[in-house]
Amino acid sequence: MLFCRVSAVSQTLVRWGRRSHRGGGLLRGAVSFSSSRCHGSAQPTETDSAQGLYRDTVLLPRTDFPMKLSGQKLLDRELEIQKECGFADLYSWQRERKAKREFCLHDGPPYANGDAHVGHALNKILKDIRNRFEMLRGRQVHFIPGWDCHGLPIELKALGELGTSGLSPLQIRQKAREFAEGAIARQKAAFQRWGVIADWDHCYYTYDAAYEAAQLNVFQEMHSKGLIYQDYKPVFWSPSSRTALAEAELEYNPDHVSRAIYATFPLTTLPPKMASEKGLEGVSVLVWTTQPWTIPANQAVCYMPSSQYSVVKRADNSQLLLVATDRAASIAALLGTELQSVGTFTGSQLEGGLCKHPTIPDKEVPLLPANHVTMAKGTGLVHTAPAHGMDDYSVASQFKLSVECTVDEDGKFNELAGPELHSLSVMTEGTDKVISMLKECGALVKEEQCVHSYPYDWRTKQPVVIRPSKQWFINTASLKDKAKEALQKVRVLPESARSSLLAMLDKRTYWCISRQRSWGVPIPVFYHRETGEALINKHTVSHIAELFKEKGCDCWWELPVEALLPPEVLKKSNAGPVTDYIRGEDVLDIWFDSGASWAAVLGEPDPRADVYVEGKDQLGGWFQSSLLTSVAVRNKAPYKSLVVHGFAVSEHGEKMSKSLGNVVDPDTVINGGKDPSMPAYGADVLRWWVAESNVFSEVQIGPTALNSARDSISKLRNTLKFLLGNLQGFDPRAQAVDPKQMHYIDQYMLHLLREFSIKVTDAYSEFDASRVIRILQAFISRDLSSFYFSIIKDRLYCDSEDSLGRRSCQTALEEILDGVTRSIAPVLPHVAEEVYLYAPGHDKGETLFKSGWIKSSSVWRRPGLEEAVEGACAIRDSFLSSIPGKNAAQYDLTIAIEPGLLFELMESLQEEPTSTSSQLAELMMAARVNLTSELPRDLPPDTLLSHGTFLINLEGGVIREDSAYSLAVVPTSAARCPRCRRYTAESADCLCPRCQTVVSQA
Repeated sequence: MLFCRVSAVSQTLVRWGRRSHRGGGLLRGAVSFSSSRCHGSAQPTETDSAQGLYRDTVLLPRTDFPMKLSGQKLLDRELEIQKECGFADLYSWQRERKAKREFCLHDGPPYANGDAHVGHALNKILKDIRNRFEMLRGRQVHFIPGWDCHGLPIELKALGELGTSGLSPLQIRQKAREFAEGAIARQKAAFQRWGVIADWDHCYYTYDAAYEAAQLNVFQEMHSKGLIYQDYKPVFWSPSSRTALAEAELEYNPDHVSRAIYATFPLTTLPPKMASEKGLEGVSVLVWTTQPWTIPANQAVCYMPSSQYSVVKRADNSQLLLVATDRAASIAALLGTELQSVGTFTGSQLEGGLCKHPTIPDKEVPLLPANHVTMAKGTGLVHTAPAHGMDDYSVASQFKLSVECTVDEDGKFNELAGPELHSLSVMTEGTDKVISMLKECGALVKEEQCVHSYPYDWRTKQPVVIRPSKQWFINTASLKDKAKEALQKVRVLPESARSSLLAMLDKRTYWCISRQRSWGVPIPVFYHRETGEALINKHTVSHIAELFKEKGCDCWWELPVEALLPPEVLKKSNAGPVTDYIRGEDVLDIWFDSGASWAAVLGEPDPRADVYVEGKDQLGGWFQSSLLTSVAVRNKAPYKSLVVHGFAVSEHGEKMSKSLGNVVDPDTVINGGKDPSMPAYGADVLRWWVAESNVFSEVQIGPTALNSARDSISKLRNTLKFLLGNLQGFDPRAQAVDPKQMHYIDQYMLHLLREFSIKVTDAYSEFDASRVIRILQAFISRDLSSFYFSIIKDRLYCDSEDSLGRRSCQTALEEILDGVTRSIAPVLPHVAEEVYLYAPGHDKGETLFKSGWIKSSSVWRRPGLEEAVEGACAIRDSFLSSIPGKNAAQYDLTIAIEPGLLFELMESLQEEPTSTSSQLAELMMAARVNLTSELPRDLPPDTLLSHGTFLINLEGGVIREDSAYSLAVVPTSAARCPRCRRYTAESADCLCPRCQTVVSQA
């Protein structure tokens, strides 16, 4: 019989008390004892509680790491971490270290026209997560943040209500530069507050002299290959901005309302086939357009050669109309009358017909074939104004039609439109007047309101028009095939974005790169004063590029033409005297500015990034402009991979808008707002929101998402606090246990940690931080909190401090803490570095981001280990299922397994037939475990019996065995130990054997 008089261990308890002042929550409900022998007559008393006696002998978790931070304390702590852990110096440190491989993420330049918004947060944090991951695993990260600094939005905001009137180009440029510099400073400060690491001291700006010079070198290369040319043809023109626009500078308003009309063009010369038919005199071609203002510029009516057309007679007025056969029924319904077919022809049989222009007397226009004609809407016959449509212009080029512009830069009819229309705005009163003119001549058949998608200027939010203008273009049609070939070698995430990229590439037959503004990089061209002929070649452009590199492109306006065109350049160009030339006034499209960033930023010898990461709006923007310029110059893409993310939207899925009041400001997210519903969340909550979102679709943000992120981080901190608390005083460098000597359950956790690290690494490599979060949360909730932590608490708290079992457990916990902390570090750098400050095993001053990625070892995967623990867990599940809702610690468990693999595996966890302290007993969390080959016959009447099987799969399936087991569960006869609270004591006033040994030897 064990001797366990409390008075005999009183001196030991005093020694424990001096050594370790720990919390007493674990034993708060324990009973108290008098100082009598275990089997004496003394009864428990309320004054001298067991809690008081044994509290200081239990090794409860202890750490100063706070489970929760909020308000100003949270904000101050994040800033302290950034300073203490050297966030500002981290990028330069990793650039200076030796690395076998570089990882280059080229930053797409945000626009320098306002404060940082939540879209910036989504983009920059997503990039930073990947950069931090690559840095942790030892790669040298190349990430130079940049800003797109030119363009109309900056010019407009900088000048405000002043406008450009009375200001010289240099004055406009100075104000625009100052505005851009202010926006850049604010955005840069926000990005740094979010924890984004980068070369903040050496960012790139598209207004930098060196950048502008590199851009001109790309321009010169493309011009010398004949890819850049000047031409007079229709372009998207913004009357509100008074400049040409590229497709990427348009926004399409799906709710635009146009005054659509049906109008007639009387046939004055019938096509030969139609003329041979009787009764078809007086036929009129019926056309439909949503832009009536373009009717005065009509030069032809187009048909589809392969389609069928009918001459139909209106039942209400006998008018003969020529329409596509497929459209006749719809037109009859629209007009509210029957249409009787009196003749049918193929489209090709309409060749040779001439029509009378409805608003211009004595003018005739031909019927011409065109493949862009569709039968989806309208009449199947297309009014063609080459000056005001891209397809129309193609027809004009083929048939040598006039491309005369009747619209000026303000979007008003010019003198060529005639006195009735001159100076009227084409989109408003000009449209009214044209419709009135059509009514007067009897050509208007029907007018209707048409709601459709229409291009708007993305800056001014006003509708654009198409008008011809002399502009500079890139011949993208000749680059398409090469660009598509280059894209085949590029990985696109998600893959579905590739088709959108290709479709947008197909839509672009040419790219208008000239803009009629002052704030931009000037097109380095000179024009002859008399002939207007352009002077531009490799000699002129190279000289200008050198000047820009030295002085910046302000010199285009500052220097006299003689300095821009020196004698040696004129001589090489075979040009006349400098007095014959004037400098051009156009600047380059900002998409060309940013599209040349690969040449200006990535450097030699192979300026190609591992990845570009931007929103889906860049499929037709920066992704495309970068691809086209790179393919043009060096016949390959500037990126190996593309990552295309969605937009940030409100938590209801709406586009953010000030008018709707649903804009989420990232500064308010971090620092809190005036509204109590928006507390200070800190930067890591913002980063967690990015990480856990499916960034490949629209990303919702609002109080619900942010509160969820905050709660998830709180749960994570709770786990980290448990780990840190149980590692207090443990030094892995001196006290870690060799993996082969560790308890099987601890070894098994290292095996799970290794699998966890592999999955996390793969997910980060795929830009899938949301999968990282899911893997992390599953590992914490399923493998740690619900399983491992519940099993090991007794060993951690109640075994002797230096016991092999406890040190084994701490060895596993330290590896788990290290692995979990490193796995979250790319997402939560502030939390990770804070944990690292408290974590054991490294020198003071060392930071996590300078110490590498998760360190998992192949030694952690041992043959048979997984099967032993998982076999025991299967038995444990059967055991717990047999006592639903009951405390497993109050039962004795007998496990009967026939001799075989499963029995041998269980024997590795418990060598003796019966035990209260074996690894198997710990896993079962039972009072006692008996391991036998068959159940005893004399089981008590209240025994609970159950059976199960476990499939053993060893050596990759070479060894497979389906093993059966039986369980007998009976309430234990043992008493609860007043110290560890396990049912392993001889009586209620007696310590269990393990606790007596620990207490007496301390």
